[in-house]
Amino acid sequence: MRILGVDPGLRRTGFGVIDAEGSRLRYVASGTVVVPPAHALADRLKVILDNLREIVRETRPDVAALEIVFLNTNPASTLLLGQARGAALCAMADSGLAVHEYTALQIKKSVVGSGRAAKEQVQEMVRRLLALDGLPAPDSADALACAICHAHVGPLADRLAALNQPLVPARARSRMRLRGGRLSG
Repeated sequence: MRILGVDPGLRRTGFGVIDAEGSRLRYVASGTVVVPPAHALADRLKVILDNLREIVRETRPDVAALEIVFLNTNPASTLLLGQARGAALCAMADSGLAVHEYTALQIKKSVVGSGRAAKEQVQEMVRRLLALDGLPAPDSADALACAICHAHVGPLADRLAALNQPLVPARARSRMRLRGGRLSG
């Protein structure tokens, strides 16, 4: 399975493509779409849309994984980031890809083992897991980590969905509450 991971941002959108064969992961490509800040918002979103469409055409992924935007302390920043994420979603949907979404906590926990891992830890674990010669750039590392997360979590989620079984049983979901951006039960 070829997975495209995307770390959306209005200034820099990271992308990473990996092949997952069972538990084996292989690096395919990664990079950063740099969006000119002087452009109008609509033009900046189009840069993200067009570049991600081209990346999909060139790399031919089977699925896409996208980081979910967290609620920031600045609502204006959160809204702008959400628009960049929307452009990324549109690019993938327009390309016919199934999109799977993961929180930063899920991604870090899947790749590093801790949801509170620093960016440098994520970069190092991505380097190790994909046997890269050097550290990937931060935006690329985040996108590759998103793809790795899907490689680890996606097959199980797909099997449970096929069985019509949610990841969290209904009785446990009824006790769960969102506190400080985290689910607790």
